[in-house]
Amino acid sequence: MHDAQPPRPPQGSDARDAPHHDPQTDFLQNFQNELSNGRQWLERAIVLAHAVVAGLAVVGFTLLSDGAFSLFQGLYAALPWAVLIWMPLLTGGIVWLTRRFAPGAGGSGIPQVMAALDPMLPPDAGHRFVSLRLAVSKIGLGAAGLLAGLSLGREGPSVQVAAGVMQNARRWLRPGSSIDRQALLVAGGAAGIAAAFNAPLAGVVFAIEELSRKLESRSSGLVLAAIVLAGLMSVSAFGNLSYFGVIHVPRQGWDMLLPGLLVTVSCGLLGGLFARLLIASLTGAPSRFNRWRARWPVRFGMALGLALAVIGLVTGGATFGAGSETVRQMLAGEQQAVAAPFYVTLKFVATWLTSWAGVPGGIFAPALSIGAGIGHNVAQFPLDGAAGLAPALIAMGMAAFLAAVTQAPLTAFIIVMEMVDGHAMVLSLMAAAMLSSLISRLISRSLYAALAEYMVRAVLAPPSSPAPSASPTVQRPGG
Repeated sequence: MHDAQPPRPPQGSDARDAPHHDPQTDFLQNFQNELSNGRQWLERAIVLAHAVVAGLAVVGFTLLSDGAFSLFQGLYAALPWAVLIWMPLLTGGIVWLTRRFAPGAGGSGIPQVMAALDPMLPPDAGHRFVSLRLAVSKIGLGAAGLLAGLSLGREGPSVQVAAGVMQNARRWLRPGSSIDRQALLVAGGAAGIAAAFNAPLAGVVFAIEELSRKLESRSSGLVLAAIVLAGLMSVSAFGNLSYFGVIHVPRQGWDMLLPGLLVTVSCGLLGGLFARLLIASLTGAPSRFNRWRARWPVRFGMALGLALAVIGLVTGGATFGAGSETVRQMLAGEQQAVAAPFYVTLKFVATWLTSWAGVPGGIFAPALSIGAGIGHNVAQFPLDGAAGLAPALIAMGMAAFLAAVTQAPLTAFIIVMEMVDGHAMVLSLMAAAMLSSLISRLISRSLYAALAEYMVRAVLAPPSSPAPSASPTVQRPGG
């Protein structure tokens, strides 16, 4: 009788085949898998190359815009009264060129990118709002607006410019690529903000808060890489400097409460009114002026250009352009009282009229200058210690007014924090942006969302039904 033999293990189930988890083997295997997919690495390289080009496009836009406004300043210094002829003629020409050759370039650029991301938009209609051709048009026409001395900024348009460049990468990717059009648009828009303000963290927050409410994990790395590379182009060109320099914040105690609250509430009310006014003007709300605008857009633009010239002359040139230099003077304590009482009101009106004209241009920089003016004015009030708090109140005003207009408080406070290197004011800026945005929501809908929705409706409207406007040009301002 044979002894019972132990059962033999099935073939392939010996100790050598038992599952194991060797960290070193796993790492090498994963590394090998990553390197083996050459097509995927080629696609990543294509996208990152477009991110570099997007950053360079924003740098070029910045240099062209600064040069254009310098030419306008030279003209104004030599012949101040010439702006009464120069501004109407150039404004009318910009409106005509925009409507004739690049309707999608009108306004800011942020609503256009949001409209292109809208799931209701037909796939073949995205080129109306974001494309390489529109990016080039935006650069040229946006710089022309500053050559005219209009109250507009280049930061919002930079979003559309960078998104147009990044979207162009899609044509070089395979049809089944995991890098989709939406990811490219979000990455481009965020890179535009990062490069325009030299504020990479603001680009990340802007991508999440405004462009994509739910950013997929597979796209987040792409967005971050695009922001880093586009921001690197800006830093390489202009240096690692804050947009408005460094503010020296005094000790913040209870004496900051009342003036800070006045700045925040004022910015919330005025920012909400500004957003409501822009929505009514740019979505064709029934009014005699909007009927004139729809019927004679070029003449309407010329009339507004003349009004802007008069406002600029009254303020000694303070309302011309984006207003960045005025903000720098305020932060440095150099701004004289000549513009203090009426600067906020007249810059408010000038920015509204510029946007209403339908020219390509944003509202980010003008909004910052209006908010700075509010903070500057409050610092002049006869309150204990208010004058010594002027730099802090100006920074709070910038964050609060931008947050109220855009209703994007996180983006607003981070932009201002990075622009003025104001890390010591993080809590103050955050509180001001949050409260002013809340007040604005009681007065107006979200500006960018309302204008993007209007653009999409204009595309979806049947030809037989009255469209909201003659073309999606009449969109909006921007950031």
